[in-house]
Amino acid sequence: MDAERAHALLTAERARIESALARLEGQAPLEGDDSIEPGDRDSESLYEDELAQGQREQLRAELDALERAEARLRDGTYGISVESGEPIPDARLEALPTAERTVEEERRLR
Repeated sequence: MDAERAHALLTAERARIESALARLEGQAPLEGDDSIEPGDRDSESLYEDELAQGQREQLRAELDALERAEARLRDGTYGISVESGEPIPDARLEALPTAERTVEEERRLR
């Protein structure tokens, strides 16, 4: 994949992640009572708070992966597996611009 296309993909991915993170960061917690437990009556707000926290954590992990991908682009190693040094197919990078490994390598990790 050429550097210009990779940069465009990573820029779009950064915008998506930062926009989603900003929406979640702007939301104040809904649950104000620490004594409410999941499953209690009116605990829907607690569930939504926990869901939003999980989404924030996932987006921060995606942002970390994006920053690693940007560093690889700067270093000239973007599109090369961090595990094997094999090229990552362009189709995979189009679908997941932050991919660090080939599909086969990723499957072995799971």
